[in-house]
Amino acid sequence: MPPSFLFPAFGKQSSKGGGTPLVVTMENPNNFSLVDITPPPPTATNSAEKEKQRAKNMRQFRWVFLLKIQMAFSVLCWVFSAAFSRLSAAKKRLLSSGDERPGYRGRLLRFIRGFLVAAMVILGFELVAHFKGWYGHNLRVIRPSEIESFLHWAYLQWLAFRADYIARPIKLLSDFCVVLFMIQSVDRFVLCLGCFWIKLKKIKPRIEERGVIGSGDVEAQVSNFPMVLVQIPMCNEREVYEQSISAVCHLDWPKDRLLIQILDDSDDESVQLLIKNEVSKWSQKGVNILYRHRFIRTGYKAGNLKSAMACDYVKDYEFVAIFDADFQPYPDFLKQTVPHFKVYLTSRISKTATEDMFQCRTNVYDSIKGNPELALVQARWSFVNKDENLLTRLQYINLSFHFEVEQQVNGVFLNFFGFNGTAGVWRIKALEESGGWLERTTVEDMDIAIRAHLKGWKFIFLNDVKVLCELPESFEAYRKQQHRWHSGPMQLFRLCLPDIIASKISFWKKTNLIFLFFLLRKLILPFYSFTLFCIILPLTMFIPEAELPIWVICYIPVFMSLLNILPALRSFPFIVPYLLFENTMSVTKFNAMVSGLFQLGSAYEWVVTKKTGRSSETDLLAVAERESAILKQQKLHRQASESGLDLLNKLKAQEGAPTKKKSNHIYHKELALAFLLLTAAARSLLSAQGIHFYFLLFQGVTFLVVGLDLIGEQIS
Repeated sequence: MPPSFLFPAFGKQSSKGGGTPLVVTMENPNNFSLVDITPPPPTATNSAEKEKQRAKNMRQFRWVFLLKIQMAFSVLCWVFSAAFSRLSAAKKRLLSSGDERPGYRGRLLRFIRGFLVAAMVILGFELVAHFKGWYGHNLRVIRPSEIESFLHWAYLQWLAFRADYIARPIKLLSDFCVVLFMIQSVDRFVLCLGCFWIKLKKIKPRIEERGVIGSGDVEAQVSNFPMVLVQIPMCNEREVYEQSISAVCHLDWPKDRLLIQILDDSDDESVQLLIKNEVSKWSQKGVNILYRHRFIRTGYKAGNLKSAMACDYVKDYEFVAIFDADFQPYPDFLKQTVPHFKVYLTSRISKTATEDMFQCRTNVYDSIKGNPELALVQARWSFVNKDENLLTRLQYINLSFHFEVEQQVNGVFLNFFGFNGTAGVWRIKALEESGGWLERTTVEDMDIAIRAHLKGWKFIFLNDVKVLCELPESFEAYRKQQHRWHSGPMQLFRLCLPDIIASKISFWKKTNLIFLFFLLRKLILPFYSFTLFCIILPLTMFIPEAELPIWVICYIPVFMSLLNILPALRSFPFIVPYLLFENTMSVTKFNAMVSGLFQLGSAYEWVVTKKTGRSSETDLLAVAERESAILKQQKLHRQASESGLDLLNKLKAQEGAPTKKKSNHIYHKELALAFLLLTAAARSLLSAQGIHFYFLLFQGVTFLVVGLDLIGEQIS
């Protein structure tokens, strides 16, 4: 049989047009010969085509290269433009900062300024010693004849004084803060292990299928739905009142089993009129909603809630759901939270059922058995503006860890956590037995949670039930919020410590409350963060005998930041800004902690967090639908508590009133610490301390950016 011959090379060449066609004729298959045919040399035409192709490729490469250069130039222009605008804004704020609070002098600010002056003086000594060749003279005995000048003698005296009197106390304080740092790191690591175990075992509070309120035939039995009271405390919430009221009015719950209280503490009459009109609008639609306004506004939010709970009709309700003014619950919120109080349903068999109750059950429910020890069901927060700016992104990392790890782990393993003040459902009986809302601190939510825990009540945290809300977009609003959140727990600790010790709960629960909940997470954390990274670290640059090891400055903080960012993995690119910003915020948190612990004047400061009224995309669609419905029913809405014309006239009158001008601020503590850290970074160059230098440099720049209010919302 003749062999088969394939000519792939010839086929490829001919298909490209570069080969020579060949015809082979074989008369005798067993007698053949192979002839190697060399293609003809390239002609002038082929050379011209190759040169043309090469020139075309060069033009394409040139265009791509020019495009890359243009893109790089655009990025550089954007960077320089942003930097120039930030520097211009910083210059204007520095020039105009002289009129802002001219008489303000804080104790912490005076301490930082004195520390900065001392650091600059010492840096001057060190620079002179470095260039004069005196640096390192403390390693040998100096003879009197070797002293060159009075400045040399002063420098040697400083070295002796530093070694004998300063180095040891600083070293002891440094070691103490490092121990606290390691204890807090272990606590956070254990919390992360608990969260990992919850994810691995898929542990979460569940409702039995037959216990879901509103499913199957239960919906027909309206009387089985418990009576629920919904409260929205607000104060001058012009930007968000409408969307929050609309959200709670869309809750999926029988109307005759639900009452909504709008607790308005606004002192702005125009805002009062707007909220009244909104409440009247929904009341005309058949929603069971009431408007309450206090004439004596004492006790802030706690006083507002306490006044509302004193109403006579509250005794008819079993549960109360609380939402802040910027929170927007989904319609199924109550059906996802209230059933946890009602663990399962008992059923009776109808008269037509057979004796086999499991096969012929007709699901006619008589009553609902409850979970009598459960006091609170807390939902998670979800943020509509988490990507608005760098400040909101960093807040999102912090709060994601708080809910995903801290709240969830404490809820699963301890049945206790701090109430977040909103997006939660309370059993009214538990509130009453715990003493109700008290006005003694600025953290009334944590106060009622502690007192309920001491009474033996249990809490549940639902990580998969989310409520939309806002994050503060300006640093001023965030700073005031953090001050309240960190001064209030110290006030509460002073008041609750005797009650915790005298309570009948177990020894381990008392230990958890005192040492973990209060001391470690509320007192020690801000103390060591500020002392170790803002005071001791720059101080050790001038006192090398007490130098901090690299693992304290770099390795452990980076590892803990990685743990903190795990619940928000999409924010991983912001891990370095997050680490630096947390150290920067330690100034505010430390100041708040001290003021709350020692009952200083700013401990009772309460400022409502400023909102912008941002909504998600789905909310915007809902708003558009509501606006179209409002236009159709405009006449009905005008017939609310006041006519539309009267409301318009009053609002116009309020518009003529002078308003406070919004502006960015200068923060003197942060600026003073920025210059202190940059001075320490300059000193670290003399010792060739690489990691110390870079950490101090970047931390100092972060303090400078925050001190000039260049993070967060920028106001023209």
